[in-house]
Amino acid sequence: MIAFVFPGQGSQYVGMGKELISIAKDLFDKASESAGFDIYKLCNEGPAEELQKTENTQPAILTVSYALLRETLRFSINPQYVAGHSLGEYTAAVAANVLDFCEAVKIVRQRGLLMAQAQPEGKGAMAAVLGLDDNIVKEICKNVTVGYVDVANFNCPGQVVISGESEAVKEASEVAKQKGAKRVIMLGVSVPSHCLLMKEASKELKEFISQFKFNDAKIPVVTNVDAKEKSSASEIVDALIKQLYSPVYWQDSVKYMISKGVNTFIEIGPGKVLTGLIRRIDETVKVFNIENMNDLGKILNNVEL
Repeated sequence: MIAFVFPGQGSQYVGMGKELISIAKDLFDKASESAGFDIYKLCNEGPAEELQKTENTQPAILTVSYALLRETLRFSINPQYVAGHSLGEYTAAVAANVLDFCEAVKIVRQRGLLMAQAQPEGKGAMAAVLGLDDNIVKEICKNVTVGYVDVANFNCPGQVVISGESEAVKEASEVAKQKGAKRVIMLGVSVPSHCLLMKEASKELKEFISQFKFNDAKIPVVTNVDAKEKSSASEIVDALIKQLYSPVYWQDSVKYMISKGVNTFIEIGPGKVLTGLIRRIDETVKVFNIENMNDLGKILNNVEL
């Protein structure tokens, strides 16, 4: 069984999707019109500082991921499950025919704007903590004295991400090092996602999303908030809204799909972040990534259709 998985923020880079303009110009044009800026130009010319802004990053990654998905489907590689990491859950929803692509671009553009407005730049931060037990990191966050911080992503064994107010994240990072963390890496993101600092933004997102049409999923979507599969439109919408201020249970999501018989994961989109995480979660499954057309060609002979 095959699962398609889609990356979130942090996977972007200047030059992503460059070769796709010849086969997906229609998608880039539609996405640019929906987002209100030239997505292809930003993806391929930058500047990196503009691409890094969450309101630009989100529609850019979604567009590149969807262009690659469309090409993948042309070769009759079809998944039994889809899932996405944070922002990638919107690409998963499009893949499952829950949501129209252009409408998804509009939603993630607004999602990014709401997230940016919810927390002024520099006031929030996120950091990856490597080599500590999940419960130790949770305890560190609870005992921070200078503000709010919490666990935002449970990515794989020995890797969690914390999110919150900048000073609190810094304090938690220092304590984590003292407690034996192998590394603590500050993430290059402009807003602190998946924590209560995004609660107000989620209310505004809910109102914005209400104007769009969502369909029941044709392929089960395994959602971040609880690592369970969902097919009804209302459940998926609810999960997308809660996801903004709730932790991402990525490790549990991957384990759930494996428990249902998935033995092949294909990451579709820029970067190889999810490919690396899945290999750490279960080294027995097959993992591929499609970041360009060369990657697609390589896996056609290796995936059991």
